[in-house]
Amino acid sequence: MSRPRRAVVTGLLLAVSGMTGALAAPMPPAALRSPAVQTPRALRAVTLAVARAGSRLVAVGERGTVLWSDDGGRQWHQAQVPVQSTLTAVRFADARVGWAVGHLGVVLRTEDGGQHWTRQLDGIQLAQTLLAAATDEASRHAAERLVQEGADKPFFDLAVLDGQQAVVVGAYGLALVTRDGGAHWAPLPLAAVNPRGLHLYGVQLQGPRWVIVGEQGLVLRSEDGGASFSALASPYKGSFFGLLGSPEGTLLAYGLRGSAFRSDDAGSHWSRVKIDTPVTLQAGLVAQDGSLLLLAQNGELFRSRDQGESFDSLQMPAGPLPAAGLGQAPDGAWILASLRGVRRADPTPPTP
Repeated sequence: MSRPRRAVVTGLLLAVSGMTGALAAPMPPAALRSPAVQTPRALRAVTLAVARAGSRLVAVGERGTVLWSDDGGRQWHQAQVPVQSTLTAVRFADARVGWAVGHLGVVLRTEDGGQHWTRQLDGIQLAQTLLAAATDEASRHAAERLVQEGADKPFFDLAVLDGQQAVVVGAYGLALVTRDGGAHWAPLPLAAVNPRGLHLYGVQLQGPRWVIVGEQGLVLRSEDGGASFSALASPYKGSFFGLLGSPEGTLLAYGLRGSAFRSDDAGSHWSRVKIDTPVTLQAGLVAQDGSLLLLAQNGELFRSRDQGESFDSLQMPAGPLPAAGLGQAPDGAWILASLRGVRRADPTPPTP
């Protein structure tokens, strides 16, 4: 699975307004101008992430596909979505309010548990937001470049504190926060700690302490709710594709070639965790029983019952599967978002 996948935007007509001095927005790509197509094929579409909204399951994927299930993933229904861009991540604050993010700088919000979605942000609006927030020449030039390039930058992950506060992160160091339910988005101050604009793949919010991981082992932390960030020493030079946080405060950063690292002090120190696979770890989950799970791209599932100190392999009845996201149904079944659609698998004991 390539990261990031960039849309081709053609016919960009840019003009400079003499009255405001701001770059005019280019024509939005077709995927931003049309709603997701309502079709039975959506039930078999590529899905990349799945989350719980109360007892409901919500999965997101390619071409603006959003599916929801109220029976533990046995039957799925297609949601109303205003865009056709690929959606990469979804999170909920409660049973009704949630956000989804994806390609072309898209941020969507739902207030009915995922059945209907509204667009709060796209790549064109994102570039204009960053341009308006620019406070120095470097940030202004970076924002102007985004305006000129159009809506081609994806978001990869998000974290939700409540129905008003959420953080989204993505390609080229993009990271924004809302504190008013998405009515306004503001960039996080990461330029000094991520000067090369490395991709950001995972974010966890633990009260005022926020941790972000990404490309080339990048680890960033804020102790003041996103007002400022510092770059932490990394235990790994490869990319972290996700960050899992337990209620007890344990962090698990995971990524290429089955690599996983554990921290008990919010990223100040890390220890390598042995995972019995050479396959990239794609998703993580805190299960209903408190155990921690990591999902590999080939559908292998690994579970820890000791806060990430050790992991056992779980046998999956579906066999090998090109997997991307992991959730859990209310009855305990695993829900896998995959390149072959959403799959439900009953839990099985660990291998001997």
